[in-house]
Amino acid sequence: MKQINLKALSVLDGRYEKIVEELQNIFSEYGLIEQRVFVEISWLQFIIKELKLINFDISDSEIKTIQEISDDFDIKAAKRIKTIEAKTNHDVKAVEYYIKERLKAAGLLKLKEWIHFGCTSEDINNASYAIMIKKGKNVAKKHLESLISKIEWIAEYYQRIPMLSRTHGQPASPTTIGKEFINFAFKINEELKVLDNIKPCAKFNGASGNYNAHNFVFPNIDWIKASEKFISEYLFVKSTLYTTQINCYNYISEILHSITRASSIIIDIDRDMWGYISFGYFKQKLIEKETGSSTMPHKINPIDFENSEGNMGICISIAEHLAVKLLNSRFQRDLTDSTALRNIGAIFGYFIIGIKSVLKGLDKIKPNFKIIQQDLTNNIELLAEPIQTAMRVFNEEAPYEKLKELTRGKKVTKEELDSFIDRLQKTPEQVKKKLKALTPTLYTGLAVALTENYFEKYKKTS
Repeated sequence: MKQINLKALSVLDGRYEKIVEELQNIFSEYGLIEQRVFVEISWLQFIIKELKLINFDISDSEIKTIQEISDDFDIKAAKRIKTIEAKTNHDVKAVEYYIKERLKAAGLLKLKEWIHFGCTSEDINNASYAIMIKKGKNVAKKHLESLISKIEWIAEYYQRIPMLSRTHGQPASPTTIGKEFINFAFKINEELKVLDNIKPCAKFNGASGNYNAHNFVFPNIDWIKASEKFISEYLFVKSTLYTTQINCYNYISEILHSITRASSIIIDIDRDMWGYISFGYFKQKLIEKETGSSTMPHKINPIDFENSEGNMGICISIAEHLAVKLLNSRFQRDLTDSTALRNIGAIFGYFIIGIKSVLKGLDKIKPNFKIIQQDLTNNIELLAEPIQTAMRVFNEEAPYEKLKELTRGKKVTKEELDSFIDRLQKTPEQVKKKLKALTPTLYTGLAVALTENYFEKYKKTS
């Protein structure tokens, strides 16, 4: 087992590092530097191949050498860039100087002043973040799909098992296990569609968003079309034109609000499962060597759902702040977005921890049919709803009020309900017979049909 960093300031790099390691190469300092190099090299390639601004020949082998600066990026390269940054005190300029070093070593010093041509640092940074967020979004989608698949499996397997509902925490009209899980699958599916449709965007328009330098030295080039082509065909993200020095960040705000909503839905799952476990509706698997309580040996705590809830809460807090903050900038530029954006990986990190934790919790549970059935049997007063509804149909006097008097705040017996039904004056005998045969277990409405309907409408992720 890999030893955790006991001095890590953040749990993402300490206790939970293993859980979020797939995000490390995306959102770490290493990941950001890697994308900066990629964007700079892609821009140089675009200048050479598409804009043809360079008035000397560049061979195919030289093009290949240029591309290798990006393709061969590794931890050694990242460390070299950080060493340069220690002198420049500017992270993007350090990338530029590193690429110039590599070009010099390859005998391509003639190209050095075309590195970072016409760019402001934010052109490089915002494009890098767009690529990083695109990758992070794909990771988040993958785990959301796994969660949907798990929930759908539970729903399908237990779709016909009746269960007591609780509205305001009180016993209410019965449902089924399948239908309640399908409710969650539906909500997450809807949010997944929203998240999937949000396209990361980049801008590449200079110091104040107007292509000032570009247009001054090469006024005959359509820089608007050129930047759109570069962003879509070389960086593989969507282009945005109307910006100051920084990206308008609408897409990030939309992604973070979608993640916030998905997190809130998952918190709802966590809390419901916590409650169902406390009622005894679900049992948790006993893992022999685990300890539930340091003093109470009998306990198997719902720790995975609690862990998920806690981490999703942190995810929401940071995401909500950044979703609002990134839409603001003083005039054409301030640096508050720069430092805030460095926390974008933490949002995805806590989100992934939350999803993996709820999945772990769902893997450990199974229904306790005995207690579920017992609760249904012990709440026969739930049948006041269908009885008074039938009474309305057959014009019985004061149906709601009579059932309220009989059942509100009371435990009634099957015999008492049957006696009440027998005294109905206008309800046909066959309907009375049907009412007396009804039990809470049978009173689940169209819960099963709705569950089946979901599977017909939604393509399953599993």
